[in-house]
Amino acid sequence: MGEYKFRIADALLEEKLEGMGAVLVEGPKWCGKTTTSEQHAQSILYLDDPKNRQQNLQLADVNPEMLLQGDVPRLIDEWQLAPTLWDAVRFVADHRNEEGQFILTGSAVPLNVEDKTQISHTGTGRIARLRMRTMSLWESGESNGSVSLQQLINDSDHIAGINPLSIDDIAFLVCRGGWPRATFQTRKIALGRAFDYYDTVVNQDLQRIDDVLRSTERVKLLMRSYARLQGTQTSLCAICDDMKSHDDNTLDDRTVAAYIHALKKIFVIEDMPAWNPNLRSKTAIRTSDTRYFSDSSIAAAALGLCPADLINDLNTFGLLFETMCVRDLRVYADALGGTVYHYRDKDGLECDAVLHFRNGTYMLVEIKLGGDKLVEEGATSLLKLAQKIDTDKMKSPLCLIVLTGTGTYAYKRKDGVCIIPIACLKN
Repeated sequence: MGEYKFRIADALLEEKLEGMGAVLVEGPKWCGKTTTSEQHAQSILYLDDPKNRQQNLQLADVNPEMLLQGDVPRLIDEWQLAPTLWDAVRFVADHRNEEGQFILTGSAVPLNVEDKTQISHTGTGRIARLRMRTMSLWESGESNGSVSLQQLINDSDHIAGINPLSIDDIAFLVCRGGWPRATFQTRKIALGRAFDYYDTVVNQDLQRIDDVLRSTERVKLLMRSYARLQGTQTSLCAICDDMKSHDDNTLDDRTVAAYIHALKKIFVIEDMPAWNPNLRSKTAIRTSDTRYFSDSSIAAAALGLCPADLINDLNTFGLLFETMCVRDLRVYADALGGTVYHYRDKDGLECDAVLHFRNGTYMLVEIKLGGDKLVEEGATSLLKLAQKIDTDKMKSPLCLIVLTGTGTYAYKRKDGVCIIPIACLKN
């Protein structure tokens, strides 16, 4: 088994350890949190180790400081099993007054973080947070990285790259996802990992997170509905109605909201917030979050799709391709201190992704699977939005990007729009 390549989170974790007493690394199961954290730790406590699990949990209640003894940085894996450790880590890190003391990893937000029964302090100023996602195409080696976002920030006039992937390759990567271990496996085995993940979420993880008994069939219905609605701002009511066509009439918006909340707590769902720029005209901006799974393979598994199915259904392929691109953009934006948003106004003008950086600069991105017509539509939409922005009140966009799956080259058009295949992009 090889090593994980180009793990952007490694650099982010190292940076955060240099500036804070403890770092919380969180994200979906199987995304590589523990493996990444192990490479930075000098001692490790596996709370979920079957040999010591019960003893660890008891000790966390009566003498949590004892579990924190060891060389630093000390990794506390699956810390959410013993939420009392949060305050203990915060207290010890605070009183040692040194950086890089602890790494906490978790694949779920514990219930007690919300109800405050076992956690009294948020950790602000003591515990930094690092969100890990599944591997981007650059990290897994499928992108050649010939165009970087950092390069585009500095100079978008000189870009060049050749797309190394075919449409069949893209379909495979959408279904495989960015699960680190899958990147080393044969195609058949790798594709099965997403279905394994989906089955585990439906049958185990969603039941264990807070001991609430949930209907397995309703979880499946919700995930299928969410998969069909990737990249949309569909309301809870509409999702509920979609599910009702296969469920009984007792299903309501509150139930759907509770299930979505539970899926967010285990990082299966990661919706995208809306962007609110200064515009020249008074245009009403849609503020609803955009629906996304944290990895495109979850949507493919929920719908029972394989790469050949995507090739035969280009509309669905385009939706799931967008989810994969959004994941990559989020990973790359994190490395540059940015956040990814979505824009849509009352006139139907939208932008799939807005990469907004801390200094107020930003990029506008449209995501298109490929084809001259779709690429042209994306470029036209970007130019319209750029013209709407009031540059007296905010900066002009750094660049306009149509991110594609197919297409041979990365280049900049005469109208200033950059055409970049996803397999050419890196942070």
